[in-house]
This record gives sequence, C-alpha cells and structure tokens, in this order.
Amino acid sequence: MNRKTITAVAAMTLSATLAFAAPQSNDGKKFEGKRGRHGHGAHHRGDRAFAKLNLTDAQKAQVKTLREQFKTENAQLFSQLRQARTDLKTAREANDTARLESLRGSMDSLKAQFKAAKKAHRERLLTILTPEQRAQLETSKQERRNRR
Repeated sequence: MNRKTITAVAAMTLSATLAFAAPQSNDGKKFEGKRGRHGHGAHHRGDRAFAKLNLTDAQKAQVKTLREQFKTENAQLFSQLRQARTDLKTAREANDTARLESLRGSMDSLKAQFKAAKKAHRERLLTILTPEQRAQLETSKQERRNRR
C-alpha cells in the first residue's frame, strides 16, 4: 500500500473513533437516555395506556386537568419525598445508622401517602372513561402483567 492510502485509512479510523467517544450533550439535564429521568419510563405508562383508549377531546381535556390538579395538590408531598431521599442518601454516605433508621420510618409514611394519593387520582381518572374504555384499559393491564 502506498502512504496516501495508509494515511487516509488512519485518518478515517481516528475520526470515527473520536465521533463515538465524544461526549453526548444532554442540554444540562442530570439524567439522559431514551427512558428518561425515572429510568424505566414509569411516569409515561399511564400516558401510553390512555393513548390506546381513543379518548374524545373532552376526555383528554379532563385528564389533563386532573393530572395538573394532582401535581399541584401533591407538590408538597413530592418535595418531602425528594428531601427524604436526599437525607437518606446523605445518612447512608455518612454511615449514620441511627439517622437512617429514623428516616426510613418517615420515608415509609411518605410512600404510603403517595400511594394513597396515586390511587385516588387513578380512581378520579377512571370516572372519566366509558365502560368500554375501562374494559379496554383492564384488558391492556392484564396483557402487560402476562408479558412479565
């Protein structure tokens, strides 16, 4: 091989390597990836399930309103959960077992409150649906469970 060919191959290999090794920009977001911030797309499951129900425009507006209400009504709870997680992480890193035990109790209480709020929100969302849509949602839920 001549020198030009070797130089060209080396340049292409180097540029290809740099293209793959270059850091990807995430626009300042802490988390990235196709599944988003929550890792497994948990906060989008409801969106996908409701998208398959062929909601009317009025139903879509009601769902949007209920979701916004849920966010505003539970903003303090979300904040408390975030703070509790941060405190738990700090105590774990400091190896403060006494603090960890006290925080676990409050974390369990906050989780129970959140679970109850989510259940009430889901029940409100279900009131918007027609009986056929509820049946379709239940079928979809069973299919998801069977895939596991």
